[in-house]
Amino acid sequence: MTRRSDARKPRTPIIVADPIISMADVRLSLGAGAARVDILRGVDFSAEAGKSVAIVGPSGSGKSTLLMTIAGLERVDSGRITVAGVELTALGEDGLARFRRQNIGLVFQSFHLVPTMTALENVAIPLELVGAADAFARAREELALVGLGGRLGHYPAELSGGEQQRVAIARALIARPAIVIADEPTGNLDSATGRQIADLLFETSARLGTTLVLVTHDERLAERSDRIVHVRDGLVGEAETGAGVEAGA
Repeated sequence: MTRRSDARKPRTPIIVADPIISMADVRLSLGAGAARVDILRGVDFSAEAGKSVAIVGPSGSGKSTLLMTIAGLERVDSGRITVAGVELTALGEDGLARFRRQNIGLVFQSFHLVPTMTALENVAIPLELVGAADAFARAREELALVGLGGRLGHYPAELSGGEQQRVAIARALIARPAIVIADEPTGNLDSATGRQIADLLFETSARLGTTLVLVTHDERLAERSDRIVHVRDGLVGEAETGAGVEAGA
């Protein structure tokens, strides 16, 4: 990838006026006619800057779809979504892509690492995309922070599941996004490794002042969040207060 000589270092998170995420009467359906399925049925949701929110609910309830709309990865039929001061429903595809690069870090259950790239190269991708001259230096620093300073040249297939998720977290945080979105971040890991990844995700997000929104089936993981939001049948129920990161796993 080419690099621009005028590229600047990644910014620190910009904390905008609360709520940093606001959704009002958001609706999304798939299919048509008799095959039409309502995924989100008038969702109202918000998240405070610098806080953590867990989204929980049964399979098929719409929680992962809700998460993807916050990242601008799913287009909604109606309603309003404002994230980090930007109304996503007013943006085109190019605008959404720029918005994600500048504001959102993504962590998925299946890691989504590029198999032909080393850990170092995978983490450097977000900075390479914006032409940062120090992309690989910053990637080395991020991998060291997640405990993988000695695995820089390893490919995903040469890493354990927990190590791959650490690479994914480093990649999500390298550009210092205002928001990290995590979809079942411990779902493919054993319980001990999952706790380690949860520690890393919550502690790093707290250290950087990043808003963390995650979907999980793990009650213990959800309880670590500042707020727990229940989704059922495409609707958001009342939120409850979580124990917060200070309580530990």
